[in-house]
Amino acid sequence: MAAHAFILAARRATLTAAGAGALWLASAAAQEESSADIIAVQIRKQGFACEEAQKAVRDRDASAPNAAVWILRCNNATYRVRLTPDMAAEVERIE
Repeated sequence: MAAHAFILAARRATLTAAGAGALWLASAAAQEESSADIIAVQIRKQGFACEEAQKAVRDRDASAPNAAVWILRCNNATYRVRLTPDMAAEVERIE
């Protein structure tokens, strides 16, 4: 009886872990999409053209503790965007 309970608990743990992995992947995709949209809104407010935000990738090498740098790909251009709290974004068109 104890072995049966152990096997059921192991199966539940495996299913829970698999579900958590799928949830993490969905969450990571949603976060990337959300980041692109948020950064696109910011640069549009500053007069830059980004018709449709496609992807935003964090540039960890260029980032600092107080300033995050992102590469934002839009359907019409690609930008390097430095986001610093309480300041306008620094935007550089790179393609």
